[in-house]
Amino acid sequence: MTGRRAAESGRVSLFLAVAMTGVLVIISLAYDGAGQLRSLQRADNLAAEAARSGGQMIDRARAIEGGPKQIDEVAARDAVAAYLSAAGGVRDHDVSFPVVAGERQIHVRVRITYRRDLLGLFGFRNTATVTGEATARALTGAP
Repeated sequence: MTGRRAAESGRVSLFLAVAMTGVLVIISLAYDGAGQLRSLQRADNLAAEAARSGGQMIDRARAIEGGPKQIDEVAARDAVAAYLSAAGGVRDHDVSFPVVAGERQIHVRVRITYRRDLLGLFGFRNTATVTGEATARALTGAP
């Protein structure tokens, strides 16, 4: 009996090592995938709030004189940069002012880098960049 056990020693250990590696890869995909989705949601939220803060910057001098109430591009860019700087964690952002149906809007694109905790152990890149976008317009009347 002792001779047979010596011949089979190590077989279960090899199977468990291979199986555990597969299980750890699946757990890592789930963990880092969920973290990347949270970062994507945060990027969308930051873009929406930054666009909102930039959309509040209207050209007051023109509006007081009775002119059209349009977004002041310089003040809007400054407001977006200030909001994103205060929020922190933003790698980069872009601000543009598309004109839709004669109305100037503000479009903000935010990029955030997510640092992967577990997938880097298995040869994947340690970081992933996610992008969030939002567009806002200046509402000057009743909705």
